Amino acid sequence: MNKNYLTIKEAADFLGVAALTLRNWDKSGKFSAGRHPISNYRIYKTEQLEALLKEINAGGGQCVKPSKSSIKKLKVKLIED
Repeated sequence: MNKNYLTIKEAADFLGVAALTLRNWDKSGKFSAGRHPISNYRIYKTEQLEALLKEINAGGGQCVKPSKSSIKKLKVKLIED
């Protein structure tokens, strides 16, 4: 990679996750972003992203099963005229 820093969209594309996922990771402290000095937008170092991607690909990523309380069923009622 030629760029030292990536925008949140570029970083999300690089990792194969949504930009919202990166925002959530930043808010929870799981993966912190830097801030652009003028715009205050989130920016990510390419070295950090590459290290995270290597960790994920090496099996370091954790898969969490959602709890039953976090799953909601959608009920659809069909009404015919």
